[in-house]
Amino acid sequence: QLQLVESGGGLVQAGGSLRLSCIASYRTFSAYDVGWFRRAPGKDRDFVAAITWSGMNTYYTDSVEGRFTSSRDNAKNVAFLQMDSLKAEDTGVYYCAASYRSGYGLANRSLPSQYPYWGQGTQVTVFS
Repeated sequence: QLQLVESGGGLVQAGGSLRLSCIASYRTFSAYDVGWFRRAPGKDRDFVAAITWSGMNTYYTDSVEGRFTSSRDNAKNVAFLQMDSLKAEDTGVYYCAASYRSGYGLANRSLPSQYPYWGQGTQVTVFS
């Protein structure tokens, strides 16, 4: 079973940057689309970004467009979320998730229900 482990979270001042990593246990990770979600304190898990299995297509929620960049290195079974110009409202637990490629690109990949595999999460705290 595919297992995912996130890392790279931490405490950062507003305007700063962090890069999250999502390392997969399977070499077939290259066949999975990856999504990033965050859970802010007291809120539901929200979509942040997604990247197709090939890395050719990405999709972002409006609030992070232009500030966050999703990428992956399939040779190393890892996906990344580069977060720049961080804001206090970016604070939360960040999760990576994976779903076998659908053939439909990133359609519906903003829905948590689309992902059967999840990491344990990494905390990101942005202070002003």
